[in-house]
Amino acid sequence: MFKHFTVAAKFNAVVIVLTISAASLVSYLLVEREYRFLHDQVMNDTLSLIHNSSDQQKAAIYYNDTAVLQRLAEQIAANQAIDYVLIYGRRSELLVDSYEPRAEKSELPSFQDVRVAAQAIGESRHAYRNAATGQQFVDMVMPLFSSVNPAQKNIDRNSFYDLAARAATGGSQHVMGYVRVGFNITQLRVIVTPFATFVLSGAALFVLCGILLSMLVTRRITAPLSQLAEMAQEISLGQLDQMLRVKGSVEVRKIATMLNMIVRGLSTYKTKLDVEHQLLSLKVDERTTQLTQTNRQLKQAVSDANKAKNRMRQLAYFDSLTVLPNRQLFTEQLELMLRVAKRDEHRLALLFIDLDNFKRINDSLGHSAGDILLKEVASRLRQCIRESDLIARYIDPASEIAVARLGGDEFTVVLNRIDNDEAAGLVADRLLAALAKPVILDGHELVITPSIGIAIAPQDSDNMDGLLRHADTAMYHAKTTGKNNHKYYSSHMNEMGVQRLKLETELRRAVEKNELVLHYQPQVNILTGEIVGAEAMVRWQHPEHGLLPPMKFIPLAEEMGLIVDLGEWVLTEACRQMQAWREKGLQLPKMAINVSSLQFNHAWFIERIKQALQETRLDPHLLELELTESVIMNNADATIEALYALKKLGVTLSVDDFGTGYSSLKHLNRIPLDELKIDKSFIDAIEKDKHNEGLVVAIIAMARSLELGLVAEGVETHEQYEFLRKNGIQVIQGFLFSKAVPVDEFEALVKRDPFAAKILSMTPLDQLDQVIGGCL
Repeated sequence: MFKHFTVAAKFNAVVIVLTISAASLVSYLLVEREYRFLHDQVMNDTLSLIHNSSDQQKAAIYYNDTAVLQRLAEQIAANQAIDYVLIYGRRSELLVDSYEPRAEKSELPSFQDVRVAAQAIGESRHAYRNAATGQQFVDMVMPLFSSVNPAQKNIDRNSFYDLAARAATGGSQHVMGYVRVGFNITQLRVIVTPFATFVLSGAALFVLCGILLSMLVTRRITAPLSQLAEMAQEISLGQLDQMLRVKGSVEVRKIATMLNMIVRGLSTYKTKLDVEHQLLSLKVDERTTQLTQTNRQLKQAVSDANKAKNRMRQLAYFDSLTVLPNRQLFTEQLELMLRVAKRDEHRLALLFIDLDNFKRINDSLGHSAGDILLKEVASRLRQCIRESDLIARYIDPASEIAVARLGGDEFTVVLNRIDNDEAAGLVADRLLAALAKPVILDGHELVITPSIGIAIAPQDSDNMDGLLRHADTAMYHAKTTGKNNHKYYSSHMNEMGVQRLKLETELRRAVEKNELVLHYQPQVNILTGEIVGAEAMVRWQHPEHGLLPPMKFIPLAEEMGLIVDLGEWVLTEACRQMQAWREKGLQLPKMAINVSSLQFNHAWFIERIKQALQETRLDPHLLELELTESVIMNNADATIEALYALKKLGVTLSVDDFGTGYSSLKHLNRIPLDELKIDKSFIDAIEKDKHNEGLVVAIIAMARSLELGLVAEGVETHEQYEFLRKNGIQVIQGFLFSKAVPVDEFEALVKRDPFAAKILSMTPLDQLDQVIGGCL
């Protein structure tokens, strides 16, 4: 646009722009200065009135004297720029108000929005626009302080003034109330308008004078230059092939001479430039191609680096199986959350979740099924936690640790800013209900239950390690009280934890101190009354607590990894005792011992059996190994191979607690078993439900079809005995005949042979002849 202007026009345009700019800037600064002066004057006058308020006015707030407060409000509202004045008590109750007619009460912001920082830092200001009138306001709240404590009761006015006078030189200051003032910014601008009009008029006159002066000067100076510029433009376009002859001053003629020299040089330079331009174009094209290729490679490298970074972060902070935050991310964010909770003085709850009997599922169905179950649990936990329960995202917007997996079957849920402790319990109940729904894995319907421990910060602990330890302790107590429930942490749990640690230490030394003993429970043939076997059951002769049954320490031994050593001791001691009885002439047909899944999974287990048999010189066919269904079904092919190796040694194999696991008939048919033991839970249920009787009958029929021996364990009543006898069970083990007894008592049982008489006493008269024949 400006390229068609003459030199004079351009010069005039520059002068006009500079003049207008200068006038506008000066005008703006003067008007802004006036506006700021009036604004600060209004603010300072108002603050001065409020801050210099007398003890009488503070007392008026204390005694709710609206007449005095109304005078103060009207005195402040006398300024033209103030639309309203409101005075509140210290509990934010409105005492008096004064409004200009133009003020809209309904459009005022709430008092809570504008007094946020009033008590902490003095006055607070809040700008807003009236939606109805479009006017702008500054809403300012100023607290009134007094050395008299407003919480004191029964103070008369004289006492109030006396206390205020005595404490005026020092002491604590208390908020008596608040003065809220609405400054009408729009009205303040109206007040400044006359001054702004005057300034703009002067600026316009200044601009007009500048334009006239510029036009007079440029006309004299730029006329020859304009002619010369036109000539120069023609030369630049190549329209002049001859020498230039220009009339004018000496300076203009010198410029014309220079232009002629330029014309001559341009012709030569243009030829050279064309050649160089062609060469440069070729180089530019070549370089552009190289840069394009390099840029493509750089983008690919950046993309690969970002993918690698994201992958590294995923591996570092998230569990690969469940895609939940892992322990590293959990601990980092929980530490940050606890610092924030301590700063803001709010409560935080940590729920520590451990799946009940998860190892049994892993052992029975394999680790692949266990992984699928963990994914399902993670999904249910995520879906169960409401949005309001989620932790704020502090480290990374893509990271949230409301639910995290610490490892194995341990999960955590963090609840931020809970109102009360019961809220954590409600969430725990919701988690229990969500996980209670059955899961179908490999055709098996499983119900997985959790035990949940709850610890609250800061009351239980204000640091990450302590809170996690206490939640873990509470979870352990939830397990010991029946599982599938939640427990809050309490201090007495630490004492129980110390006792458990002491018990662990004592259990490690029990084998060394010969505190473990074996008791033996007889297996009785109900057709002959003979003892046809004994099951070795370990007991702990504790020096303080007396004789402890297996349920008190076997789970602890499995957790501590001592079950293998303990199992080896039981194996050796049972074999030794069986050989000692044989040497004494007690011809007991077999000795049964239980084999833990942890013990069986060791590669040297078969060698250990060989070693025990060799050391005790026991005939292998006298040893019976009782394996649970979980042992047999874990890695079935490898297990079957190991079982055949045991059979080659000559030992007898039995399935203990049959019916409580997840046995497959296909695998049972391939396993070299000798016997099934029907679990006590089925025996106990016989008298409760006819359906359970059918299950026991089915197990008996299956064992017969597989040509396996049968032992019913846990038989305690005559009714159970009679049902089993009628359905063909020949060997029974349980309290009906005898509990597990020490060595001496067991030897006495074998010698006395007391069970034939007991069987006769339990036999109906119509079947007595048949039973007597068997016993004889």
